Amino acid sequence: MVNPHTTTSSSSDVLRIGCGAGFSGDRWDAAIPVVGTLVAQGGPSALIFETLAERTLALAQLQRRNDPATGFEPMLERFVAPILGDCVRHGIPVIGNFGAANPRGAAECLQRLASRLGLPAPRIAVVEGDDLLSGLDNARLRGLLPTHLAGKALVSANAYLGAVEIAQALKAGAQIVVTGRVADPSLALGPMLAHFGWAEDDWDRLACGTIAGHLLECGAQVCGGYFADPGVKDVPQLERVGFPIVEMRADGRFTVTKARGTGGCVDTRTVKEQLLYEIHDPAQYVTPDVIADISEVEVRRLRADRVEVVGVRGHPLPQTLKATVCFDAGWLAEGEISYAGANAAGRGRLAGGIVRDRLRQVGLRHLPVRIDLIGQSSVFADDAGLWPAPFTDDVLAVHDIRLRVAASTSSRTDAEAVTREVMALYTCGPAGGGGVRTQVTSRLSSDSCHVPRDWIRTGWSFVP
Repeated sequence: MVNPHTTTSSSSDVLRIGCGAGFSGDRWDAAIPVVGTLVAQGGPSALIFETLAERTLALAQLQRRNDPATGFEPMLERFVAPILGDCVRHGIPVIGNFGAANPRGAAECLQRLASRLGLPAPRIAVVEGDDLLSGLDNARLRGLLPTHLAGKALVSANAYLGAVEIAQALKAGAQIVVTGRVADPSLALGPMLAHFGWAEDDWDRLACGTIAGHLLECGAQVCGGYFADPGVKDVPQLERVGFPIVEMRADGRFTVTKARGTGGCVDTRTVKEQLLYEIHDPAQYVTPDVIADISEVEVRRLRADRVEVVGVRGHPLPQTLKATVCFDAGWLAEGEISYAGANAAGRGRLAGGIVRDRLRQVGLRHLPVRIDLIGQSSVFADDAGLWPAPFTDDVLAVHDIRLRVAASTSSRTDAEAVTREVMALYTCGPAGGGGVRTQVTSRLSSDSCHVPRDWIRTGWSFVP
């Protein structure tokens, strides 16, 4: 466990931080070999779970609107149950943003889980303050929003918090820290602050910790997941890809490796790709804790599955915090039907045109509609399913097409009208259509703004 009473400047003192999940839909068993490795290697360590994307938080807000007892990571028990006993027994703190829209609900779920597993009640801390709708005057918040959100019904607004509260909770003895919206790298930086006692303005070390957290945050990506390209970038045993572990030293030097006995690989290529992932400006990676500069970073292979990262620099933290704002966005109507054999693409394109024409006939010409021919033009084409030059039908000739029609509507009634038109293609459309599936889904959309740091009141507390 991170010792809250010990700080050290010894470069030989290593804190190991493993990652057990890189997104909400990640593998439930991924953390098991990570924890096994941390236990086997001994010494201070921590385990993070990163399960909260912007889309995931929006879905959590929808869930909590329907049932106030929900709104946290729905697979929380699946993720944590396999490793909770070992983490408690071996003093490995667990830090996760699986609180989503309801961190206290997640903490209470973990209390019940520990009880069912026959474990001593763990000390669970909750970090709060990211929910701006409950913490800020609505008019004040609206003054920061993009103009296109004027008049929109806000469902949620969450600021990206940093690592300080996580570190404070760990130093006070928390065995589990549950957060809502925090910056992903802050999950790993928190235990580093707690263990090493770095000053909150030690910008270079904070930047090193942040970049280490950035390499951890997406789980298997730095170990070959989301990297493999057969014959170009081969990755061994991707079906059992390992999850990463960072070995951090007090001076900010760190090594990236992975769980023992797992597939995948950690090499200079996987680390470089993940370093640049989702970073707009390598010289200014803005986080709540520090502005990190990786423009002069060196990535060095030490040996198989061990890569050292040096040369990270840091600059003072920003005076604003990014916030994600979610608002009601009506309904999404989706319908699909397949066409196969000769002229499949032509029949699929005809079917898409029939749906467009039918929507005009029934008074829904105003709806934004997208037509995709999956298998031919479902990624790069425009909303009409048409490719730009120089692509031609000859180049893109296929014999298996899945037509997808999607429309954004303000009412469920209109959304259902769209899906009925796709269903009608069975007998009112081109030859050979089959396998219709339709779905109507309520939607949230999101946007971002920046909130002055001094407007936000953050804190943490233990759950009774």
